[in-house]
Amino acid sequence: MHDVTRLLNAIAQGDLRAADQLLPLVYDELRRLAARKLARENPGQTLTATALVHEAYLRLAGDAAHDWDSRAHFFAAAAEAMRRILVESARRKRRRKHGGDCQRVPLDDIAAPAGAPSDDVLALDEALDRLAEEDPVKARLVELRFFAGLSVEDAARCLGISRATADRYWAYARAWLYERVQGAEKN
Repeated sequence: MHDVTRLLNAIAQGDLRAADQLLPLVYDELRRLAARKLARENPGQTLTATALVHEAYLRLAGDAAHDWDSRAHFFAAAAEAMRRILVESARRKRRRKHGGDCQRVPLDDIAAPAGAPSDDVLALDEALDRLAEEDPVKARLVELRFFAGLSVEDAARCLGISRATADRYWAYARAWLYERVQGAEKN
């Protein structure tokens, strides 16, 4: 049994010390996943990989019911937490109080306009929710790949499917989401 799985089992049984031991074991991997995801975000992102990892971990550790049965299950839950954090951040940035539809302008180059707030993440989130209604496994694969930054192999392992199946699901989900997101932008 992997150390992470052993600690997750201990946490499920109420061992509070196990939660303190878990973070050092998973921190580097969670931070790499968060950094990969944030690298795809628009410039001017105020959320750092470290902040994303810490917020996701706090949400996971704060949940009342810990029923993770494996390391893969834990990382899948972390991917879901990161997705929710990024979507909440994008929604917050769209609010008038937080700048709404204003654009950031870098002081170094005042003439260059900055990218729009995370509309892409919001459109993807809405499309992903629709995909989850149609096919939850494909939606979960997208979460693991896009929001957690897992490789196809790691995501397949988390979902308990073969690499070939994950490749097929990934190709389908990308095309399906692209069509929905492009359609949302045209409306």
